[in-house]
Amino acid sequence: MSTEFTKPRRRPLRWLWLVAGGVSLLLGVVGAFVPLLPTVPFVLLAAFCFSRGSERCERWLLEHPTLGPPVRQWREQRAVPLRAKRIAWSMMALSSVLAAWWLPSPWRWVPGLCCAAVALWLWRLPNTVAQPPG
Repeated sequence: MSTEFTKPRRRPLRWLWLVAGGVSLLLGVVGAFVPLLPTVPFVLLAAFCFSRGSERCERWLLEHPTLGPPVRQWREQRAVPLRAKRIAWSMMALSSVLAAWWLPSPWRWVPGLCCAAVALWLWRLPNTVAQPPG
């Protein structure tokens, strides 16, 4: 599948892009279950890496029933669904409170500050526009 990100693939770099995409995808999947670790940004990064390393892996990711829609929406609209934003904000807030409670004093506010920066960036993104069926 050809995208705006596709570049000619050179053999040595291809493997680096594949490894980076695989690691990003793994982190994204783990992020679905671990607080403070985001899911969608890592899946988007995986799609970016796969677009440079493997058309087959990129196509698999884009056609995946769960992981594909956010990537396609991002590529088509540069937008995030409002529901996903709300879930992200809620999880970041909960994770930040837990981190502030558990981490030692000098580090307890670092996750909250990082999450606040991500939340601000996310808030500034447009919401996705519903696509008509068919």
